[in-house]
Amino acid sequence: MSHTLLVVAHPRTDSLTAQVAARLHAAVKDRGDSMDMLDLYAEGFDPRLGEPDEPDWEDREKRYSPEVHAHMERVAAADEIIVVFPVWWFGLPAIAKGWIDRVWNYGFAYGRSKPCLRGKRMRWLGLAGGSEQDYADAGLAAAMDVQLRVGVSEFCGIDDAAVHLVYGTELSGVPATARPDHVHRILDTAEAAISS
Repeated sequence: MSHTLLVVAHPRTDSLTAQVAARLHAAVKDRGDSMDMLDLYAEGFDPRLGEPDEPDWEDREKRYSPEVHAHMERVAAADEIIVVFPVWWFGLPAIAKGWIDRVWNYGFAYGRSKPCLRGKRMRWLGLAGGSEQDYADAGLAAAMDVQLRVGVSEFCGIDDAAVHLVYGTELSGVPATARPDHVHRILDTAEAAISS
């Protein structure tokens, strides 16, 4: 049995991001794996990097704040990490970026000859309002892939990493009668993405 850490980064519990997270939670449980749901907003995670969590380049054994240490333990315990987020300004929401900044810190996630996170599986799942064509034409999907898969996951020793964007998630242009089917397709696409 595998253990999955499912990280959610959206302030509303009724958001499409929350619906996707709930669907993925059910999919992971259905395959018989254990699950740790980390809702950054619901848990009140503070994304601001303060002095206690600033890397000390002279001390890779530095003891970070209790909040950060607790999150490090959750990351370390996971075989698989899935981060579900809305794409805001073509990147992570500030709370998710702050989680990376504070928790994926020197001496834990990087800065060792044998990375602590090697052997884990990581999936980034972003809900993008625009079309796949728009993201491709502007190079935005490729930029997010390099930033998250290469710049975070692979830099921290996680070779089995992928970034999946689910496109067309902005519902304001979808007629109310067509929204349930549209949302269902988004949920199906998201579930299929984490299976690959």
